[in-house]
Amino acid sequence: MTKWVYSFGAGRNEGRADMRNLLGGKGANLAEMAVIGLPVPPGFTITTEVCTAFYENDRAYPPDLAQQVRAAMAGIETAVGLKFGDKHHPLLVSVRSGARVSMPGMMDTVLNLGLNDLTVQGLAEAANDARFAWDSYRRFIQMYGSVVLGVDHHRFEEIIDHVKQDEGLNEDTALTAQDWHRVVDGYKDMVEAETGKPFPQDPEEQLWGAIGAVFGSWMNPRANTYRRLHDIPADWGTAVNVQAMVFGNMGADCATGVCFTRDPSTGENVFYGEYLVNAQGEDVVAGIRTPQPLSAAHAKPGEVSLEQAMPAAYAELCRVRETLEQHYRDMQDIEFTVQQNRLYMLQTRNGKRTAAAALRIAVEMARQGLIDQNEAVRRVNPSSLDQLLHPTLDPKAPRTLLAKGLPASPGAATGAIVFNADEAQSRAAKGEAVVLVRIETSPEDIHGMHAARGILTTRGGMTSHAAVVARGMGRPCVAGAGGIVVDYSAQTLSAGGQTLRAGEIITLDGASGEVLAGSVAMIEPTMSGDFATLMEWADQARRLRIRANAETPLDAETARKFGAEGIGLCRTEHMFFEPERIGAVRQMIMAQDETGRRAALEKLLPFQRQDFVALFRIMAGLPVTIRLLDPPLHEFLPHTDEELAEVAAAAGVGLEAMRRRGMELAEANPMLGHRGCRLGITYPEIYEMQARAIFEGALAVAAETGQAPVPEIMIPLVGIRRELELTRAIVERVAKEVFAAAGRTLDYSVGTMIELPRAALIADAIAETADFFSFGTNDLTQTTFGLSRDDAGKFLPRYVELGILPKDPFVSLDRDGVGALVRLASEKGRHTRPAIKLGICGEHGGDPSSIAFCEEVGLDYVSCSPYRVPVARLAAAQSALGSSADRTA
Repeated sequence: MTKWVYSFGAGRNEGRADMRNLLGGKGANLAEMAVIGLPVPPGFTITTEVCTAFYENDRAYPPDLAQQVRAAMAGIETAVGLKFGDKHHPLLVSVRSGARVSMPGMMDTVLNLGLNDLTVQGLAEAANDARFAWDSYRRFIQMYGSVVLGVDHHRFEEIIDHVKQDEGLNEDTALTAQDWHRVVDGYKDMVEAETGKPFPQDPEEQLWGAIGAVFGSWMNPRANTYRRLHDIPADWGTAVNVQAMVFGNMGADCATGVCFTRDPSTGENVFYGEYLVNAQGEDVVAGIRTPQPLSAAHAKPGEVSLEQAMPAAYAELCRVRETLEQHYRDMQDIEFTVQQNRLYMLQTRNGKRTAAAALRIAVEMARQGLIDQNEAVRRVNPSSLDQLLHPTLDPKAPRTLLAKGLPASPGAATGAIVFNADEAQSRAAKGEAVVLVRIETSPEDIHGMHAARGILTTRGGMTSHAAVVARGMGRPCVAGAGGIVVDYSAQTLSAGGQTLRAGEIITLDGASGEVLAGSVAMIEPTMSGDFATLMEWADQARRLRIRANAETPLDAETARKFGAEGIGLCRTEHMFFEPERIGAVRQMIMAQDETGRRAALEKLLPFQRQDFVALFRIMAGLPVTIRLLDPPLHEFLPHTDEELAEVAAAAGVGLEAMRRRGMELAEANPMLGHRGCRLGITYPEIYEMQARAIFEGALAVAAETGQAPVPEIMIPLVGIRRELELTRAIVERVAKEVFAAAGRTLDYSVGTMIELPRAALIADAIAETADFFSFGTNDLTQTTFGLSRDDAGKFLPRYVELGILPKDPFVSLDRDGVGALVRLASEKGRHTRPAIKLGICGEHGGDPSSIAFCEEVGLDYVSCSPYRVPVARLAAAQSALGSSADRTA
């Protein structure tokens, strides 16, 4: 017979902390606290396997479950000397959900279950306190009616308010037993009117109603949303915990409270929490009464701490705090009740905390010897480090939501709305804070994106141009906010019935994807010495090297500051949009022959050479992977008649000829068109110029600093071995010419991006010509799925919601498809060339779960945006240690 029910407390402990997958976090920890001798009211846990069976069998329970529940309930009755449903000595219980990880989206607690019109009299007699009994009964009806029967919570509050008005009272605590009796009668009438049935009087019916509500809540919309946001699988299920009631609302010698063994906001090693005298659990968080502090040291004038009100209970709670931290070796979140000066423990779990607190707690516990350095590294969620690197919105600040998009780049920004990049740059130069609002961005907008405090687009996904560039720059970005309508001609932004004009203030929350009207208070990031300490420990543990995607000196300096060990992707096309060089780029594109193109490229050469000199100086002695020109040429074309005329005049041709040339270059599907190595083969002079700029710049920096740069020249979009052979030959020929002219040489390598499925499939052949592979997983994901990353945001969220895909594949690497190609190409490449260097330079390089995959496959490095470098360093360390951070930060 399958065991569905596990008892805890009163000397009968059938569970342990390591059984959280079966018993849920709450049940496992209740059992563990009882095992180590803490005062836990007896109870039992119905396992998560029942939840699984419940959904597999059309919401029917296993046939032997009821018998096991009755036996466990009899055990509680024996332990406390009370009987469930007895009208003279009634046993009352609480019923709570308990998944293996904390899930606020699920059913709330039901307290005082077992009360009815008869047992309330027995409770009043046993406690010699009718007010307490009727207060407990109304609480039970209110909780059960709301969370089990689905009656709106406010309906109950209205009835209490009416009774208080009738009696001329302001506080719940002033109501008498008779008043609460009236409230109970009102509750029962209202429940019957709302549900069509009387409030259940049978305690057994109440119990199974609450158990069913817990299991039902596992699939409610709130829980489904929470699981999706926190990557919690639906098949984990939840447990149900049934526990004998202890009462914090029996009088002045009773209390209830919530506390943390350390400050969850700062991580400071102080006892942190609140309590209420003569109250039950939900009162502390409901806001009806103002909680009081635990310790006298934190009490303000007029406040009475638990230490002062109940010194014996407080002293025991302090001992429990010490015991739990020593036992669990982590900061604990504790719920407790004091009944007639006796302390009872109702819950402990690893406490939620801010990133700053997680960092401090991990480092301090390692220094105290509670945990070792590797465990400290495991304790901090890598993604939470974004809180330390960017401003965040003050959670207490009021806000007005306009719309919601994708959280494309973390941080928060407030500024005046501007609708074009030039205006963003000019206003920012005057010291104004601006937010650049675009339907979608293009490489031409980079100067405005850099100048803006934040970027908002109505189209595009998590790896759209706006998202990728914003992350690289460390700018907050909300992308794909489809609920917003942007009208460039009217200079307006409309959403949710509101219309804002250019110049009005908006706030972006890049962490949540929220777009807010007006200015919202922010919290500036702070970097502590603990950050450097944890990063040092992470670096000692990791195998993967961490590089950055960077093409500007600012990007490179930021990356080095955050610990990057080189550049894994320099996108040279971003350099071409600078005002002093875009004209020459367009002349090159519009040129009718090679001679015209070479003349324009000669103008670009000194600019490009200086670009590389700046990067090589910052990355002296470190590898710098430079991707030769990749995007289709049409991206650099002028759009307005004024720009066309300007280029035509510079090129010495007519305006109509310019228009014709533009039409010749137009493509139906540019992403799969004349781009990447195809450009280098049809216009080899472009790659010649870039290779010359790289080698001349590298030699100049080597002579200047004495540290030779390590250029890695990357040919994009190779899908055929011959493509790489031809373009590599161009690079090697130019290298020989430059080295001969300078009378000096330096080491360099030539490799390719693997971003097409065909390249992965024939990687063994391509490796004969490549010194390294860098997996461009942004395009590899697009070409494997047949998805446009800029358009997929319209339906990918629905795919994730329906379980068609576990995650957005542009955010977290698709292991089954794209990952299989990465693994295959790695194996084939190493078979041909055992020492081939393998890395990843797509946006997945900064995603912790994707980094774990890179560790599994054995890649040599990952490359990510500069502000993700600390995240990648920590995630790489956790991957090497074989464990990810607990869900606490």
